[in-house]
Amino acid sequence: MAAFRAEGPGSASSPMGNQEQTTANCGAVDSWGRPLTQLYGKGVTDNLEKLLRPEVRAGVSKEKKKKKTLKEVSRRRQKTCSKEQAWLEAAQAFIEETLCPPGKEPDVQLTQLVIDCVKTIWLSQGRNQGLTLPLSYSFVSVKDLRTHQRLPCCSHLSWSSTAYQAWAKEAGPHGVPLPRERLLLLGTLTDLSGDLEQECRNGSLYIRDNTGTLGCELIDLDLSWLGHLFLFPSWSYLPPAMKSSGEGHLELWGAPVPVFPLTISPGPLTPIPVLYPEMASRLLRHRSKHRNVQPNLAGELVRLSALVKSRKKAYFILSLGGSSPDGSHVSVIVQVPAQLVWHRALWPHKAYVLTELRASKLPGHRYRIWMTSPSSQLLPLKPECVRELELELEGAPLETNPQPLPILSNPQDKKGPGPDGLVRDSRLLSYTGTVTGTLNRAAGLYELDGQLGLCLAYQQFHGLRRVVRPGVRLELQDVHLLQSVGGGMRRPMLAPCLRGAVLLQGFSRLAPETQPSRRAPGASLYEQLVWEHQLGLPLYLWATKALEELACKLCPHVLRHHQFLQHSSPGNPSLGLQILAPTLEVLVPPGCPGRDPRSEILEEPHHCPLQKYARLQTPCSFPTLAALKEEGKCRAWASFDPKTLLPLPEASHLPSCQLNQRLAWSWLCLLPSAFHPAPVLLGVLVPSSRKGCLRLQDQSGSLPCLLLAKPSQPLTDPGLIGCLVRAERFQLVVERNVRSSFPSWKELSMTGFMQKKQARVYVQIFLADALILSVPRPVLHSATSSRPPQTEPSLPEGPHIGQSRLFLLSHKEALMKRNFCVPPGASSEVPKPTLSFLVLGSWLGGTQRKEGTGWGPPEPREGEDSDQKVLLIFLRSSVRWFEFLHPGQLYRLVVPGPPTPMLFKEGGSSCVSQRPPELAGCASCLTVQDEWTLELASSQDIPEVLAISRALPESSLADLLSVSQIPWCLSQLRFCHISG
Repeated sequence: MAAFRAEGPGSASSPMGNQEQTTANCGAVDSWGRPLTQLYGKGVTDNLEKLLRPEVRAGVSKEKKKKKTLKEVSRRRQKTCSKEQAWLEAAQAFIEETLCPPGKEPDVQLTQLVIDCVKTIWLSQGRNQGLTLPLSYSFVSVKDLRTHQRLPCCSHLSWSSTAYQAWAKEAGPHGVPLPRERLLLLGTLTDLSGDLEQECRNGSLYIRDNTGTLGCELIDLDLSWLGHLFLFPSWSYLPPAMKSSGEGHLELWGAPVPVFPLTISPGPLTPIPVLYPEMASRLLRHRSKHRNVQPNLAGELVRLSALVKSRKKAYFILSLGGSSPDGSHVSVIVQVPAQLVWHRALWPHKAYVLTELRASKLPGHRYRIWMTSPSSQLLPLKPECVRELELELEGAPLETNPQPLPILSNPQDKKGPGPDGLVRDSRLLSYTGTVTGTLNRAAGLYELDGQLGLCLAYQQFHGLRRVVRPGVRLELQDVHLLQSVGGGMRRPMLAPCLRGAVLLQGFSRLAPETQPSRRAPGASLYEQLVWEHQLGLPLYLWATKALEELACKLCPHVLRHHQFLQHSSPGNPSLGLQILAPTLEVLVPPGCPGRDPRSEILEEPHHCPLQKYARLQTPCSFPTLAALKEEGKCRAWASFDPKTLLPLPEASHLPSCQLNQRLAWSWLCLLPSAFHPAPVLLGVLVPSSRKGCLRLQDQSGSLPCLLLAKPSQPLTDPGLIGCLVRAERFQLVVERNVRSSFPSWKELSMTGFMQKKQARVYVQIFLADALILSVPRPVLHSATSSRPPQTEPSLPEGPHIGQSRLFLLSHKEALMKRNFCVPPGASSEVPKPTLSFLVLGSWLGGTQRKEGTGWGPPEPREGEDSDQKVLLIFLRSSVRWFEFLHPGQLYRLVVPGPPTPMLFKEGGSSCVSQRPPELAGCASCLTVQDEWTLELASSQDIPEVLAISRALPESSLADLLSVSQIPWCLSQLRFCHISG
């Protein structure tokens, strides 16, 4: 069949070219250019021409597309219907599992109500893309959140993606906004955790379903919501810290949507008779027939205290005021467990009615106070629903106006005014601001609005700690303002005491830098500083800064953070508190009275630890060893003056060689008083196996240390290895070595003649001036294994199995590099000289084995000489014992591990190890292995000579036992050196 095509006049493909066509029906031709009218006739040709017109062809194409679109829409609808059906089935299964009462038939009405709630919120956004159900959202239970959600997230059902992006952008450039998850959360809002009894209520809020409960925070609580099932359309979840035993919590951004309609209780049929604050206050002080009445109290909330939780009871105190010119108000204490949740529903400057109150007298207080009863209710004050109760008060007042109790002085006030001579009074005010930074979360220190400091440590803010982070908006009621507090803090500080309240006005949009929890590491230690040691704010700020410096010095290689900042108890003192104790004992006298929360809230005039303060001059600092070393070098070279070292009359007569020789070595001794603030030396005592000296070590590095028991008396106890040394009195010694070429004394002021300068820094401490603190051995041992190679391992914990032997040291050789014989089968390379030293002594008793925590009886000494002389060789890592070994002292050589026969005897495995060539023929030599340890012993450990030790002093015992072996040792060494 011919191929049809439509050509216009003058078409290049037409065989007629550009010739004018006069025949009207020649517009349609076949592929050879023949008119179609000649082939098929005029009628057929007219129909074909209509079909081949452009507008006709376009209509056909649109029809095909329309049919194709209808098919696609139908297919999509079928697919959407199948997805909606699957979503509805998943919703029904979830509701039956997590919301329906267990053991009962599925509630069809509950399922439909839940789906209707979800639909209503979903369709409210207006941009649902034609979907009636949020198919991209899935239901989540409390258990699933706690188990599977490891990262912070948020979910906003009524928000579009554009709305979320705008919300996240407002979080600011300095943080990461909470990532969005598409989750649907339902549960019952309650103040009961799990299956706890009513008496265990503590004012916290929870969301509960059949899988568990999860703590939550809500900004504006309506008490009628408690116990009802809700859909939470907007919320964020913050999981606990990794490897933490705590729980995450929810932050409910918007008002929850009730699944079942809430019943609105009608107002009272008759107005409620109420007392206003002025009359209620008078009623408390009068003896009348109305003293046993349980009145209703109405007024405006003028003060709300913190929620105080003690071991016995939790409570808070509110004050209602009236419209009288004198501004009178009356206080009410709320301590019924079921009413503690009122604290979350109360807002200052709003009016309330408290029903069925009773008068009570608090222990230790001189006057009575209104108290709620178990049947009391908290209602909003509506003038049309109340009427004032008229009372005629007869008789004399039972009490006069309460007189202020004697004011207990602040512990820091006993020290008198601060260094600037001014004791200040803090100001009480209200403030609303946004948290912009976290200074120390465990200590409760934050930054407000980029310019103020906030300290929450003087309140019990366990629940608030997990919420407060940058971006949170807070309202502070009756907060103390302290300016110029010192202690390392330059900004003004806001600090609420128990009298004030911290109210949450807005959650943060930022994900926390660290996962939140109720108990931050070290929080209990900071609480001890406030509640047990009674620190004022200036001193508390210094203590928190000092603990931060100490943690940077010691953690994590020496200690883990949680160990350093652990709660201090009588049997388990905190290492951080032990380090601060000497300073705190000077600044805070002992025996200070503790805080009385009720007096702090109720008494007038108000008094608390924040009421009075004085600017604190920083008492001391804890610099790193590297910083102390560098500061010593800087001061040594700053004070280096050749003219001062060489006085002019003497220097003018010295030739150039003597002049430069006299300048080659000098020293400078710096005391702590030369620094401001005075530094406290702190480091772990470790021995060096490369140099045989002792060093103090922290995270920044190490510093050589000369630790003396007394002047000119060396250190003898190896048990000090691995202990923490704290010293306020010490000497920082800097030795200066200079290579110079001064021609004469006239050029001493010209520094160009000094070619090289070096400085050696070390510290000198007397044991009596140092505080020695033990460090937990397992942690220290495991931590030192990850240290850099140049640091030294500390003394490991005593062996559980092993053997030991006592020896009395009589002579010690110098520490130096020696040549050692090559053991049989070793490499043929010439060994290099090895740093080592030799010790001469005598065994006392036989080998002893470990028995529990002590040592068993000595084994019989069969086949050994009676003199028991021995020469010990210390090399490689064992040279770390050099500073502790001194003549006349009794030591125990400990070998960990299973008992080995003949270990300390002639011919044993340790007696044929490496030794110097001059001692190659000496049989009584013992090489001390790297893993062996030394302990300082006493004469009480020697059963054979116990009677002698009781009759003679210890020094006489040493002289008696060492008199026979010293000549032998010296002669043996003399012969060896001659033969060598």
